[in-house]
Amino acid sequence: MENRLVFHIDVNSAFVSWSAVEQLALGGPDLREVPSIVGGDPNTRTGIVAAKSIPAKKYGIVTGEPVSAAVRKCPNLVIARSNFDWYVKCSRAFKAICQEYTPTMQSFSIDEVFLDMTGMGKIYPDPIATAYEIKDRIYRELGFTVNVGVAPNKLLAKMASDFEKPNKVHTLFMEEIPEKMWPLPVGELFTCGKSSALKLKSLNIDTIGQLAKTPMEQLQMIFSERGALHFHNYANGIDDSPVLDEREDAKGYSAETTVEEDLVDLDSILQVILAQADIVAARMRADGGKCRCIGVTFRNLDFVNKSHQIKLKESTDVTDVIFRTAKELIKESWHGEALRLVGLSLSDIDRDGFEQISLFEDPDKEKRKALDASLDSIRGRFGNSAVQRASTLNTSDRINKRFKAEQENDRIKK
Repeated sequence: MENRLVFHIDVNSAFVSWSAVEQLALGGPDLREVPSIVGGDPNTRTGIVAAKSIPAKKYGIVTGEPVSAAVRKCPNLVIARSNFDWYVKCSRAFKAICQEYTPTMQSFSIDEVFLDMTGMGKIYPDPIATAYEIKDRIYRELGFTVNVGVAPNKLLAKMASDFEKPNKVHTLFMEEIPEKMWPLPVGELFTCGKSSALKLKSLNIDTIGQLAKTPMEQLQMIFSERGALHFHNYANGIDDSPVLDEREDAKGYSAETTVEEDLVDLDSILQVILAQADIVAARMRADGGKCRCIGVTFRNLDFVNKSHQIKLKESTDVTDVIFRTAKELIKESWHGEALRLVGLSLSDIDRDGFEQISLFEDPDKEKRKALDASLDSIRGRFGNSAVQRASTLNTSDRINKRFKAEQENDRIKK
């Protein structure tokens, strides 16, 4: 059997890069070359940092902090509003190029894909040259850069793509692990968050190499049996998970977020869910779909995944309905454990336009649908900035306002 070959392709600073392409087309600065962030309001300097440029990192700016705090660190910081409609277009264009090289592509997030290149040797005999070809095509045709990791499995491909950035191709084959991966700090191992890294450091495990050589019995002192096996395998480059060729239209719409800081309270989790609801609902509406099933997924620090979903009495494409349903699912299934990943999925998609009439119709439903439709139309025709002028609600503002409204509703109910 031919040895496995997997590419991981990751857009460099995706939201910043995509916003930069948009701004350059309008005669603006290249956000990648200056200290810049995406997210919040450039005029009031309010909101949250959704993404940052590489030059901005030098000022200690971190994702998730208030824009006002970032500006204090860098007074000349360039602030760009988020434009999720544009990001979806960039994502689809980037993935369309990647899909040309293999029939098996797995979308890992809006800006990452895995390509299973196993068995493609007759068409692409030099995998490194092929990786460069993909990377260069994306830059030449779309205007933004990617990193490509080339490896025998998904874990090592992802680790490789995270090496030096931007616009690079890196390999990480099994024989390269001792030199390229083992010297790295243990916190750089994929899926090893800050809490896990602190636990490992309590056992004087500071590097991935030290973790690879630590007996399982010792790891089980600080992790569950499953968590200990996970870290032991990953530190040694072991990963048998397949590249799953999942077509979005066939299964629905989803978004997953792996956070830098562990989520430990309900408000933080719902902020992530609300942002995801805004994105996936807009994508579904753009394709003329409505969902009959809504689900949430989350992963704790022991790498245990939990999912909870509900079948709706009638299909919907309304963002507020989707968020409210996901919120109740989280409340029912989350029991206070710290989370590393949160996801939202919309499935059982109805595209025939039929809508069942309910005897208990939501009196505000049409208003919510009208708001979603109006904002989608304006953003689709003129970009996100037009929505801001027309309604003073950019994507971040809508998320924040909806979230505050939900908090107020909860307070009133209590």
